[in-house]
Amino acid sequence: MTTLFLPVGLPGAGKTTKARQLAKEHDALRLTPDEWMIPLFGEPTADGKRNVLEGRLLSLALKALLGTNVVLDFGCWSRDERSASRWLVESVGASCDLAYAPVDPETQRTRIAHRQSTTPDRTFPMSEADLLHWRTLFQEPNAAELDGHEISSPPPGWPGWPEWAADRWPSFT
Repeated sequence: MTTLFLPVGLPGAGKTTKARQLAKEHDALRLTPDEWMIPLFGEPTADGKRNVLEGRLLSLALKALLGTNVVLDFGCWSRDERSASRWLVESVGASCDLAYAPVDPETQRTRIAHRQSTTPDRTFPMSEADLLHWRTLFQEPNAAELDGHEISSPPPGWPGWPEWAADRWPSFT
């Protein structure tokens, strides 16, 4: 059975480092939107194009899981993103392994400052206000999620995770 590895965490938590390690250890295809956004669009968000790119990468990941392991380095800040991803992965007969990378605010600031000073062409500006705001949006995974237990139901108003995913990631097919 193939596995989708899903690094979870805020910027500067070490997700991409973990993603690279997982890809090497498990001979996995690594899909990281951060490595595509600036080369393709010149900026990290580009008027909602990140969601479009993530949808295409998620579709590719699900197809690749038919024969290879995949590391999907999105961050997956919300429980709904993680539940949808897990449901979709299981629907193609693969397993999903969440790799949570917690980070305290000081370590996060230090790592981001280092990244911005050493590889400015491969990163984007992040202010203190951004970091504080993102912490309010991030939903830390609970033990049941990390252990791979039952996937929660879609939010009210959504008939299933595929429909929710198509709204979250507009190019998801």
